[in-house]
Amino acid sequence: MSTPLRLITTSPEGTQEVGRALGTAARAGDVFLLSGGLGVGKTCLTQGIAWGVGVQEHARSPTFVLVTEYRGRLPVYHMDLYRIDHLNEVLDLGLDEYLFGQGVCVIEWAEKAPEAFPADHVSVQMEEEGETQRVLEVTTHGQRSSQLLARCEGALAQAHRTEDTRG
Repeated sequence: MSTPLRLITTSPEGTQEVGRALGTAARAGDVFLLSGGLGVGKTCLTQGIAWGVGVQEHARSPTFVLVTEYRGRLPVYHMDLYRIDHLNEVLDLGLDEYLFGQGVCVIEWAEKAPEAFPADHVSVQMEEEGETQRVLEVTTHGQRSSQLLARCEGALAQAHRTEDTRG
């Protein structure tokens, strides 16, 4: 596990830009685990990741369908575990073909079942500070995710600088 990279955004667009940087660097098999309370911006971050992967449409929360698939240069599988209460429920969903497939997985409310996901992943803990400010702690777990973060550090720094000048 790496030392968390702490980013602060002050708008939904800033959060999307961080996501776009992550998505641009993503490769088949990458997994993003998003955690944080209601309204903290997990879906905004997911939208940016999807755009970075080349998805043209606007990602929306799949709370009622659990998994939404988007097509870009790679498939993006957007999962939401908000309505899940137990690890066994996640395991019964049979997500392995998504998690170990040829796409990019973005899982909201991942803290509900961390044991269900690959050991090598990028986790993003999101917190609200005030009405518009969001703190994102990006942590890599494993060599693959560390390489992903290394590929996008410049873009993340640029998104962060751009965001800081707007706030």
